[in-house]
Amino acid sequence: MPFGRRRNRIERSVRERGVPPEPQVRERPQEETTGPYDEADAPDDGVQRVDLGSLRLPAVPGMELRVDVNQAQKVIGASLRSGDSLLQVSAFAAPRAGGIWDGVRADLVTSARGQGGSLTEREGPFGPELTGTVTAAAPPQPGQTTAPAPVRRAARFIGVDGPRWFLRGMISGPAAETPEAGAALEDAFRQVVVVRGSEPMPVREQLPMTLPAQAAQQVAAQQAAQQGGVQQGGAQQGVSQQSGPPAGTGPTLEA
Repeated sequence: MPFGRRRNRIERSVRERGVPPEPQVRERPQEETTGPYDEADAPDDGVQRVDLGSLRLPAVPGMELRVDVNQAQKVIGASLRSGDSLLQVSAFAAPRAGGIWDGVRADLVTSARGQGGSLTEREGPFGPELTGTVTAAAPPQPGQTTAPAPVRRAARFIGVDGPRWFLRGMISGPAAETPEAGAALEDAFRQVVVVRGSEPMPVREQLPMTLPAQAAQQVAAQQAAQQGGVQQGGAQQGVSQQSGPPAGTGPTLEA
């Protein structure tokens, strides 16, 4: 006997006796996450986070949070430094259906190979990731008049596809060499909150970031001093005018 017909007869018999049938409720599956988080899923975990607009980065004791800005005071990057290791984070727009990490990984492998580096894929704590070496410009030395030769650096690329966003992290330095050394920066990446917003954006376009008001005033004052020929000393407050995101230059943000 077909199951559907038997069930209908039972429900009709129950209704005839004046007993309402038990409602048929379909529970929506909910995906639990341990981070990074979408704004809608941000936990009330007591972690203090610095609001950079599309990103809320954790203020981790012992780590230095820095932002990269251009001359227009536009934030073009953010990073967390732990000792000699660095975690650079960026968030990008993604489609409603499906993620972009698979395609981004392929592009990163091709780009690294073309610049003399090498990246291989492996399974990590956030899913597929890339590990290996990339080439980067060495910092100029005092009195150096020629461009420094590029150097090879250990690097890891981790990524998470979220609802209409993609979060990428690049770990460089000693933390990129072994999983044990990278645990602290991995945990910081896990505590990031992404604020996608409702505005339509082209896929892979970087989500806009903003400076907190106090930091914006600090940057404006530094830029004015530089333009007036006044030297602002101290690595903690230097602002580097860049056309692209450097490795952790710009103001240090206090929690």
